[in-house]
Amino acid sequence: MSLESVSTRVLIIGAGGAGLRTSIELAQRGIDCLVLGKRPHGDAHTIWAAGGINASLGSLDPEDRWAIHAADTLDEGHFLNDPTAVEMLARRAPDRIRELADWGMAFDRTDDGAINQRYFGAQSFRRTCFVGDRTGQALMDTLVRKAMDLEVPYRENLYITDLVTKNGRAAGAVGFDMDDGHPVAFDAEAVVIAAGGHTSLYRRSSSRRDENTGDAQALAFNAGVPLRDMEFVQFHPTGKVTPREEAGHLVTEAVRGEGGRLYNTEGERFMERYSPNQMELDARDVVARANEQEIRKGRGTDNDAVLLDISHRDADFIRERLPRMVEEFAEHGIDITQEPMEVAPTAHYAMGGIEVDFETAETPVDGLYAVGECTAGVHGANRLGGNSLIETVVFGQVAGTHIAETLGTRPSPSLSEAAVRDHVATQDALAAAEGRHAPAEIMNRLRGLMWKHAGILRDEDGLINGLRKLQQLRADAADLQVQADRTSRRYERAQNVRFMLTTAETILRGALERTESRGAHARTDYGEKNPSWRQNIRCVPTAEGMEIDFQAPGAPSAPVQEAVDEEHELDYHHLE
Repeated sequence: MSLESVSTRVLIIGAGGAGLRTSIELAQRGIDCLVLGKRPHGDAHTIWAAGGINASLGSLDPEDRWAIHAADTLDEGHFLNDPTAVEMLARRAPDRIRELADWGMAFDRTDDGAINQRYFGAQSFRRTCFVGDRTGQALMDTLVRKAMDLEVPYRENLYITDLVTKNGRAAGAVGFDMDDGHPVAFDAEAVVIAAGGHTSLYRRSSSRRDENTGDAQALAFNAGVPLRDMEFVQFHPTGKVTPREEAGHLVTEAVRGEGGRLYNTEGERFMERYSPNQMELDARDVVARANEQEIRKGRGTDNDAVLLDISHRDADFIRERLPRMVEEFAEHGIDITQEPMEVAPTAHYAMGGIEVDFETAETPVDGLYAVGECTAGVHGANRLGGNSLIETVVFGQVAGTHIAETLGTRPSPSLSEAAVRDHVATQDALAAAEGRHAPAEIMNRLRGLMWKHAGILRDEDGLINGLRKLQQLRADAADLQVQADRTSRRYERAQNVRFMLTTAETILRGALERTESRGAHARTDYGEKNPSWRQNIRCVPTAEGMEIDFQAPGAPSAPVQEAVDEEHELDYHHLE
């Protein structure tokens, strides 16, 4: 098929909240850009973030301030976060929320008209702004509408397979049109990766099955960018277990933020054992491990789940605050205003990812930027609930600003025709592959491997066995049976396999290296946090594959350290 060549000043790979906010900033500053999405316009994983978006507005708790937001973020991240990133996030969040409100995002309001805020896990105050339990959808609708008003160009159903660099600088990307299969080469002065996380590497995940497959991380790694903190994968405490096709889909933290309680099948409110002060609103890793331990000790349901119950709250209140949850469970005959939900931990968010300078959003490769869940640094060892959506708009604005201010000040290489031809030839070869293993088979085996060997609880033997199995999977993936055109789901999954194998190796290797338990990384053979491990693990690409090195995180600024020392903590019993 004939090659399509496209030129743009800034190419944005990923059309969720991070990519769209970057494009809006560029458009407002008069910079031409092009946003690429693998799915139809507006259909991005951002819409699945239901519960809320953080900012220290003080609508209900006026004593809250940005430094306490930063302190909570650092505490939840076990102080492996990039302190510059955390401070930027917390300082800028209120302005980004007000901006979204000005753009028409219909936040729930208090009786006096202020943006309403709810409790979220491990937060010292009510800081999470929301639109019922459809906050991510409302954010996407707002950003799409704003981008369309600014006439931001967009290509949907476009899959990027490779970044292209020249003389150590980003030059563009190569991919294919998923509607008719023709290859496309993009020439750009700057490239932004905003393509999400990698939780679909796990058997049970809050992602759609062909989303969050590690594309962003592998694209950057293959282009020479280190990945950091990859061992930290957040398992959300409450994923669905039925029906089978929805297993792992998220039951929003807003259920617990509005007073939901966890019970085992013996009728015990078991968080009293694990976290008597913060109960169901302790950190996500704490609650997820508690749920998992109750299930493993035989106090779970027949579906290997625990029970989440909010039926003690007024039915009208539940319908107002949690309309999507009411609707989703009603579709399967469950009235959550009257009966509990079955829930179990699910892979939910990647704290690790692409290494960036957060003051500019640029990676170590000149002209290559990254924004959103695909990056590492904001969240450390565990993400504070409600910080994911605000990260996308804060650092999307940062990336857009820096690119606009520096574009044209540095040399911009053109795409190499030879490099483009090589990448397209690789696409052709993959589509024609006549091996023995179907892409779906490799993906399913990988997801089972990661769930078993790099899941909620880990140990040395399991991680070593996981790496051995991954080596065999690589060998089998080199013998794929595709024989499909580039419009097929089979071919898309074959491309996903390339990315998933790379990203999975970095998770396993980081988890094996970190001989402690910290945040979302829980080792049964090293059950305690070790102060000497307050350092970030980096997977650095080399000619031979990858090597591991280490980097100590910086120290918080004086205002943030002061807030840390004040030891603020959620008073859960406000909800009782």
